[in-house]
Amino acid sequence: MSTYTVALKASREVADRTMAFHFEKPDGFTFKPGQAVDITLPTPAGAPASRDALLHTFSLVSAPFQDDLVIATRMRDSAFKRALGALPAGTKVTLDGAAGSLTLSSKSTRPAIFLAGGIGITPFVSMLQQAAHDKSPRHLVLLYSNRRPEDAAFLDELTQLSQRNSNFRLIATMTQMDASQQPWSGETGLIDAAKIKLASEGLADPIHYLAGPPGMVEALRETLEEAGVDEDDIRSEEFFGY
Repeated sequence: MSTYTVALKASREVADRTMAFHFEKPDGFTFKPGQAVDITLPTPAGAPASRDALLHTFSLVSAPFQDDLVIATRMRDSAFKRALGALPAGTKVTLDGAAGSLTLSSKSTRPAIFLAGGIGITPFVSMLQQAAHDKSPRHLVLLYSNRRPEDAAFLDELTQLSQRNSNFRLIATMTQMDASQQPWSGETGLIDAAKIKLASEGLADPIHYLAGPPGMVEALRETLEEAGVDEDDIRSEEFFGY
């Protein structure tokens, strides 16, 4: 992987306790939608140098056609997240990448079903933005699970993409609406076999892409396999510590 020094341009809240960070895009930097980068933060003044403690891997939310490199994360109480959240605009960080195999099949006619939990949505936002930009003929379906609408990062953007791209269908579901302060008229409950069947309607030989917390990814993989989906048609990425 190539190494770059890039500046933070801006940060913004995209859901409850979830932030997106916009960085400069280096000249010549290329990546495929769904790939990830390593971000290393500068060592705070007076602190012992520990590159591992200041390094984290993030899927890119931005698409290749866009000018910024964007990552997003839940803002948990860890040393890295505290340091990241405190960075002022203009701060330089080290970026390594891009890398990763959670990318769309080269066969543009083969449908894709994305199954995402929480911040696992990030690689799929990149894929869906690029597909809309390219006017891709590929049929895409996203099953997106969150506890509440307040927790659903990029839900507004995904809704807009589904309106712009007739080949993309969004199925968002909430699992803890009793704890929500916002109204919701969409699906509720966990992603299960019935919702996966709904997502698969009308699609021939789709590939299934999974991203989210390890427990959720493993449970969804088992559900897919029990439904008869071949393991060769399942691609996954587990998000640790997000």
